[in-house]
Amino acid sequence: MSKPRQTAKSFHVARGGAQGIDIGPLHGAVVAIGNFDGVHRGHRAVIGAALKRAKALKRKAAALTFAPHPRLFLRPQDTLFQLSSERDKLRLLAAAGLDGAIVMTFDATLAATSAEDFIACILVGRLGIGGAAIGFDFHFGQNRKGSPAYLAEQGKRLGFAVDIVAPLEDEGRPVSSGAVRAALAEGRVVEAAELLGAPWFTSGEVIHGDKRGRELGFPTANLKLDAGCGLKHGVYAVRVGVDDMRYDGVASFGVRPMFDDGAPLLEVFLFDFDGELYGQAIDVAFYGWIRHERKFSTIETLKRAMKADVAHARDALKRAGKAFPALGEV
Repeated sequence: MSKPRQTAKSFHVARGGAQGIDIGPLHGAVVAIGNFDGVHRGHRAVIGAALKRAKALKRKAAALTFAPHPRLFLRPQDTLFQLSSERDKLRLLAAAGLDGAIVMTFDATLAATSAEDFIACILVGRLGIGGAAIGFDFHFGQNRKGSPAYLAEQGKRLGFAVDIVAPLEDEGRPVSSGAVRAALAEGRVVEAAELLGAPWFTSGEVIHGDKRGRELGFPTANLKLDAGCGLKHGVYAVRVGVDDMRYDGVASFGVRPMFDDGAPLLEVFLFDFDGELYGQAIDVAFYGWIRHERKFSTIETLKRAMKADVAHARDALKRAGKAFPALGEV
């Protein structure tokens, strides 16, 4: 199947540190501030507040986000399952209707910046913001001492409005990046999609594998995901974006216990596709859990299981309709 990739209006990306960043046309914008990992429905509520405020003030709207993720800088010994790479996060932000994104380097200088200086020197001094939108739990500045209430208070004093967005729940579940990570860690990709507002996806460059899938009659496009990826090992119904085309498929993520128990790899079999994808970037969106990864007694048993996987994936994708994450160009 095919479906054109959605594109957003011209999207400006500015990158730099707290001491120097050229934001160009985004100066004076209303900013939605946060890490926006996964750009889930809660994030979109914050973005929506920024867009509404920007429209009222006749200003541009932008995301102010941070790289690397503050948790990775502050606790480098930890592993963090990041729901989206920086590029994919920007593509999601672009599709959300923003005019651009300011990606601020999270380093020792920014970590040591007081909440007061973050507002006065960065938000006002460097960015000249026209307003801000934040989540109810957003904290900032050295040791996270800046609270939403403090930002609103200082905004009133310095002349910019602050919209604080209340927590969002989905049937009693909190909508948060942590909740999405927890769902994916259990293979509950339908639940993750409900929290995100669209199927969770990952992207990467297709690499050469051992060609075993081709020998089995199921040639795969192989992606090496980030080492911190916490997606549960198993077989999934997926949809794949290749340039402007969309293909249904089935994917296995794991260590291939039937053969080598190697490093985790995402192996994707695209239905109704004939061509080479080596070296090409593709998007893989997850629509349904099929089964656990397992070791079979014989190759023939494995082949029968793979045929059943294809049938289950086709059914799941038929039920899902033509949905695919909205992605902008950056």
